[in-house]
Amino acid sequence: MSKWEKKVDNKEVVVGVMGLGYVGLPLAREFASAGLKVVGFDVDDKKVRILNSGRSIIKHVPHSQVKQMVKAGLFSATTKMARLRTVDAVLVCVPTPLTENREPDMQFIIASTETIAKYLRAGQLIVLESTTYPGTTSELMAPILERTGLKAGKDFHLAYSPEREDPGNKDFTTKTIPKVVGGLTKTCLEMACQLYNAAIVRTIPVSSLEAAEAAKILENIYRCVNIAMVNELKVVFDKMGIDVWEVIGAASTKPFGFKAFYPGPGLGGHCIPIDPFYLTWKARQYGMPTRFIELAGEINTGMPRYVVTKAMEALNEHRKSLKGSSVLVLGLAYKKDIDDLRESPSIELIELLREKGAKVDYNDPFIAKTHKQRKHDLKMASKKLSAKMLAGYDVVLIATDHSDYDYNWIVKNARLVVDTRNATAGIRGTGKKVVKA
Repeated sequence: MSKWEKKVDNKEVVVGVMGLGYVGLPLAREFASAGLKVVGFDVDDKKVRILNSGRSIIKHVPHSQVKQMVKAGLFSATTKMARLRTVDAVLVCVPTPLTENREPDMQFIIASTETIAKYLRAGQLIVLESTTYPGTTSELMAPILERTGLKAGKDFHLAYSPEREDPGNKDFTTKTIPKVVGGLTKTCLEMACQLYNAAIVRTIPVSSLEAAEAAKILENIYRCVNIAMVNELKVVFDKMGIDVWEVIGAASTKPFGFKAFYPGPGLGGHCIPIDPFYLTWKARQYGMPTRFIELAGEINTGMPRYVVTKAMEALNEHRKSLKGSSVLVLGLAYKKDIDDLRESPSIELIELLREKGAKVDYNDPFIAKTHKQRKHDLKMASKKLSAKMLAGYDVVLIATDHSDYDYNWIVKNARLVVDTRNATAGIRGTGKKVVKA
């Protein structure tokens, strides 16, 4: 048994997690739950203080779990990057957004890698988890780390294992979702697999860093393209007077050859709206077009405008103009029952409605107020729901179908409902009061 394998089996390996957000914190939890000591690194001092006090910063990691990790001495968070010297492995979980020109914005990976390089020591394992284009780990990270004079694959070890987080999914957790792993060398791969096997149900080793990077891109393109297809069908079927949700339900009864995807007001989350364009950018370097991906992106990014148009048409039927109307957006998170508003279509919906002259409020049981993002700063707070309050709005727009909402009560008390999630399905007697969008 190798020295590294013995350290992992004896729970002597110290794991560093760089970036304590929606990916990093659940990952830290799994290693701590497996009995390995974890040091979390983040540049946000407030976040670090909250975590060290035993409280969580995201909904699907309960306070009790963070408290237990801290109390057991298996987890601590810090802004002091010099502590990177003390860990045996560094798992990098930082954002990979797009620039205004829809090109990869690698600033966070570059900054994190440069920080690691300052404290890199021989024998450490560095693993990138952020979703990115094939070639990032070997072409971008390795050269930065090798400026130290240490050689990747010889003096230190380099791997890639894409995050597969799905906030709000009650069927799968970080622990139970298999981990795809690629290594720069055979030893790098074996070391990364041994580490993840200590905390994750199963590892899926692949032949290279690039294969692992491409696997994650494929997963997200698959969803992006299929969602675009049903979004386009939603628009087409609406013109034909056909309910796309009923059609999907009927097609889903086929026991083979069909997987249901559902339309919505646009794509949200950090992965699906962004990651396909990473491959589009990389493909251009090889002179290869990616028409399918770009078309899917065009369709999905057009959905918020389609929803606003449907709201305008619905108000016209009630002899009202969108300009000057009051609109309540239900749900700010990008999907149901979570507190994550990254790339949420609700944000664009609110901005578009404001541009059209509407007075907009929102309610979300999991997001009490908005915070400043890289591209948006709504400066809004969630409004408390009541029958009188609902009746005071010209239109209630269901953007996120949280389970906490009583949709019968909402339809009963609202003047007009625009439903982007089929949340009002099965409610009788809605007539022209509910419009699907």
